[in-house]
Amino acid sequence: MGGMAGQAWSWIQGEWVEGNPPIVGPLSHTLWLSSTVFDGARAFQGVAPDLDLHCARAIRSAQVMGLEPMVTAGEIEELCWDGIRRFPKEAELYVRPMFYAEDGFVSPAPESTRFVLSIYEDPLPKPTGFAACISTRRRPIPSMAPTEAKAACLYPNAGLALVEARKRGFQNAIMLDAIGNVAEFATSNIFIAKNGVVRTPVPNGCFLNGITRQRIIALLRADGFTVEECTLTPHDVLEADEVFSTGNHAKCVPVTKVEDRSFAAGPCFERARALYWEYAFR
Repeated sequence: MGGMAGQAWSWIQGEWVEGNPPIVGPLSHTLWLSSTVFDGARAFQGVAPDLDLHCARAIRSAQVMGLEPMVTAGEIEELCWDGIRRFPKEAELYVRPMFYAEDGFVSPAPESTRFVLSIYEDPLPKPTGFAACISTRRRPIPSMAPTEAKAACLYPNAGLALVEARKRGFQNAIMLDAIGNVAEFATSNIFIAKNGVVRTPVPNGCFLNGITRQRIIALLRADGFTVEECTLTPHDVLEADEVFSTGNHAKCVPVTKVEDRSFAAGPCFERARALYWEYAFR
């Protein structure tokens, strides 16, 4: 997710730099002690849905980690558009503002906060879907990790879930919370549909209430769907009529299989994806 696939530009210390330039050294706090936070937005065909919300969340994530952002969300958004215009209009881009600390010992030194904005070509995945298994990895509770932030230190656990899933022949993993209820996929939020009712795990602090997740909920409700944020068990997922995923990288895609249960892309997913694309271009 979010790997550099083509042309890339990064805003570093007041200028745009092409490619993948080095920005930290072996003594940098972020490399040694993982003070990095980031956010991810998408730009395609001249639009960047909810870019303002992603920029605002980048600021909040930095503050959760004890960093001191030196730019505002509005300034980040302006820089994003400046960078987006460096690419052809039809380019499909990943937009990634990032904060990290240069100095500190265990906790970051707030005054050493650095800001980098990277924008690079990364094609939107086709809505063909993916297969997922139930992971043995669990999402941490808020008292055990900075779960309110989109923090890099949370991702190795998701990476281990993906390694486990791929060894079993799946592309993604459903991660549970500390007490065994469904939290999300390793890389995105999860939705199910049963008898026309759409359900998704209620945010309980162990996973991010995704911006695309929130947008899909609002769009479906405005379209007349019943969308329930509730506790979901693995059994609920396996007994569903549909399962689909929402997230910034792929936006809205179906899930074709969970464990040994196969699914088809259904009407709730199809409507959710159509509504999102209508929203993006309006």
